[in-house]
Amino acid sequence: MVSTFRRYFTRHMNALRIAPWGMPAVPPQGPVIIYSNHPAWWDAAVYILVADRFFPAYESYAPIDAAMLKQYGIFGRIGAFGVDLESRRGAADFLKVGAEILSARNRTLWITAQGRFGDVRERPLGLKPGVARLVERAPDCTILPLAVEYGFWLERGAEAFIAFGEPMHGQDLLNLPRPARLERLENELTATLDHLSADVQSRDPARFRVVLEGRAGVGGFYDGWRRMAAALRGRTFDPSHEGRPS
Repeated sequence: MVSTFRRYFTRHMNALRIAPWGMPAVPPQGPVIIYSNHPAWWDAAVYILVADRFFPAYESYAPIDAAMLKQYGIFGRIGAFGVDLESRRGAADFLKVGAEILSARNRTLWITAQGRFGDVRERPLGLKPGVARLVERAPDCTILPLAVEYGFWLERGAEAFIAFGEPMHGQDLLNLPRPARLERLENELTATLDHLSADVQSRDPARFRVVLEGRAGVGGFYDGWRRMAAALRGRTFDPSHEGRPS
């Protein structure tokens, strides 16, 4: 399934980029909770690709809206489990299943902690309290904030940008009351998002490392004409925007 999502991503997106300062501090053993903002549908694909690239030794799981899981049943085959976001029962089920997943040291739980789609510039982020309560069920876990953003630079396809924040330890967070614990988690993710957004706004590729590269160029007749023009000039065709012939 990773190869399927990799092909799908490279067909429709230009690149997946990570900020060097935001490389994940992967612990030697888990369990691990990774929580992020939720800016777009693409987040699920990004989770799968990032898990494969940076957490290959871990089994990955993620909660997903139960109604959405019915629509995209394929995610249920690769570690997603349905959660009713509109009921107390759903919240209780999330904590129960999350605790079962985090009972093993070779597992990561990926959470879109806003529980809904939200603009990357939205402040406050409004994280759901479940991510703070989950620590009580897995005090030995490592918690990593993950900032996710998308943007268009020079190419037809969009760019996906990610950065991990500083790791936190479950036992340390347990020393905080629940409201303060949730505030700490939100502040850490907000700070990571703000740092990432500043790099994205610079539009400077040198500020990032490429995790996965897609297909540059416009495609179709236009790129066919450019390819022919490059051949007539004795040049190697570069489909990227910056590589177009003058």
